[in-house]
Amino acid sequence: MPEEAGFPHAKRFRPGSGPLSRSGSCPPGGRVVMLTADGGGGRRQQPPLAQPSASLYPEAVELQRRSLPIFQARGQLLAQLRSLDSAVLIGETGSGKTTQIPQYLYEGGIGRQGIIAVTQPRRVAAISLATRVSDEKRTEVGKLVGYTVRFDDVTSEDTRIKFLTDGMLLREAISDSLLRKYSCVILDEAHERTIHTDVLFGVVKAAQKRRKELGKLPLKVIVMSATMDVDLFSQYFNGAPVLYLEGRQHPIQIFYTKQPQHDYLHAALVSVFQIHQEAPSSQDILVFLTGQEEIEAMSKTCRDIAKHLPDGCPSMLVLPLYASLPYAQQLRVFQGAPKGYRKVIISTNIAETSITITGIKYVVDTGMVKAKKYNPDSGLEVLAVQRVSKTQAWQRTGRAGREESGICYRLYTEDEFEKFEKMTIPEIQRCNLAGVLLQLLAMKVPNVLTFDFMSKPSPDHVQAAIAQLDLLGALEHKDEQLTLTPVGRKMAAFPLEPKFAKTILLSPKFHCTEEILTIVSLLSVDSVLYNPPSRRDEVQSVRKKFISSEGDHITLLNIYRTFKNVGGNKTSYIVYKSFQFRQLLQRLFEITLLFVKLTDMKQSVLNYIAMIYSGDKKSMFGQISSSYEQLVPCKWIKSKQILYTEKSLSGKHTQQQATLQRNGV
Repeated sequence: MPEEAGFPHAKRFRPGSGPLSRSGSCPPGGRVVMLTADGGGGRRQQPPLAQPSASLYPEAVELQRRSLPIFQARGQLLAQLRSLDSAVLIGETGSGKTTQIPQYLYEGGIGRQGIIAVTQPRRVAAISLATRVSDEKRTEVGKLVGYTVRFDDVTSEDTRIKFLTDGMLLREAISDSLLRKYSCVILDEAHERTIHTDVLFGVVKAAQKRRKELGKLPLKVIVMSATMDVDLFSQYFNGAPVLYLEGRQHPIQIFYTKQPQHDYLHAALVSVFQIHQEAPSSQDILVFLTGQEEIEAMSKTCRDIAKHLPDGCPSMLVLPLYASLPYAQQLRVFQGAPKGYRKVIISTNIAETSITITGIKYVVDTGMVKAKKYNPDSGLEVLAVQRVSKTQAWQRTGRAGREESGICYRLYTEDEFEKFEKMTIPEIQRCNLAGVLLQLLAMKVPNVLTFDFMSKPSPDHVQAAIAQLDLLGALEHKDEQLTLTPVGRKMAAFPLEPKFAKTILLSPKFHCTEEILTIVSLLSVDSVLYNPPSRRDEVQSVRKKFISSEGDHITLLNIYRTFKNVGGNKTSYIVYKSFQFRQLLQRLFEITLLFVKLTDMKQSVLNYIAMIYSGDKKSMFGQISSSYEQLVPCKWIKSKQILYTEKSLSGKHTQQQATLQRNGV
């Protein structure tokens, strides 16, 4: 490795026997079962079910299924899951648990009386997993296997295995707290502890208990992860047994730097090109950075440098991966590189566990991540760059050993690593809780203040959320209990931050409904303006023509109006190519229909819907791939403190007093 990084001798790590090995004591009230091919774990092995017929699958897909580590434990695993109401399943990334367990349950008859739900923290994972499992079951997506994410419900009456984002299952729980349509809920990637996942733990646990009390169809709950605090999860689900799946046994060499790296971006860049010049082109590289700006900048730099490499060096296919990247471009990381090319994937933590990318031999870990932090005093929620936890570091390392022995270059010293936090702080303890409280009250949770959270949020955060909802007129205080006002119930119907929902409901009073619906849709769809480095100057020059002195909201509205009326001039064309318009239209349509249901402004708003879809639909949708949802955080800031915000659409930093911001930095 390069002298700049100063990597010492390597340490060897073997998945299943190193940091991810599990030799701890049995959780109180539960039991630990090791699932292996020979039926280990001290329990009598149950007779395996008949294996799925190979004739139902293309030969290659069937061979891939049988080669997964989980396949050898299929019969034993299914016997365990059949007999349990709740289980915690630990299996390393790549063991096959996410794609195979829903199929095993369905093949074992568990999906006959209700749908098997598999939750995912990210949209890209839900869609790609549903597609993969559909391929394995020789069916079209939306039939036996489907998915539900924001903007897309690809399911039917025949769907029995449904992948969905955790936020979508929460939306369903608002109208049906017992989750009656489901026979089994699999909470996957539970170690990520997103705010939606933590709320789902409590919702699913309560639904399971209530259905049992009412004598309804039992709800089976399976919590799955590559690694997590096993004792905590087992105890939370009433001593649920912990099942361990053995993963692939490929060793991974780990290199630390000799000295701390003050410029981790430079160290990552040097590491990538040192690997690229020395390793065979068939061995791909995965680099972990913190966010879109870093990733796009390094992607451009890599491409520029790759043009001037000496003869004999492989060509380089640089692929960014982050949440707001258009979905069609995200899918490129799963495709093989052309002959003579090496894939270099530069990603946020989206690649840590949610997805499996084949061909990765090398991982370059900067040890940094962006994480939400919330200050209840200012009401400001920010994305701050910070060190990863040890758990995250091991997850990143494990990406290198999926198919063969791998190498991980950690761009920090071993002493620095030892000072990392052991586990990532759950999002529920570092986020604005106003939306969570609104959802729980909409589900008619008896007392949100005593809701059964796995990790209790800070009392200050809870009180700040109550204050925000009070300010918005969403709460009533009756007999020391919190309930929703009529306005609060309408706000909860919108899949939006409470502030945005209230703004929409107030808009008729100020005769600006059409504008507010559009602006809120623009703000609630991440990165509406896709701005790749290759066209950044061109797009930025066009943006300047639409800048309004009234702020970014009006600037966005100006850009949208110009885009919708795309003509033949160059300015309109550039805006057209830069605007992820299909996603916006879907969002705008969804929010507008909800508004129609909740207000008396039906005719005027229906006219607006017609206006949205008027004109040349082909120009709106043609050649534009759909992106995916991620709500941009927004805050009530009641204090008068001065805030330095992120760059505005004009490209300048702005200084503002007590305003409503999309993001804080």
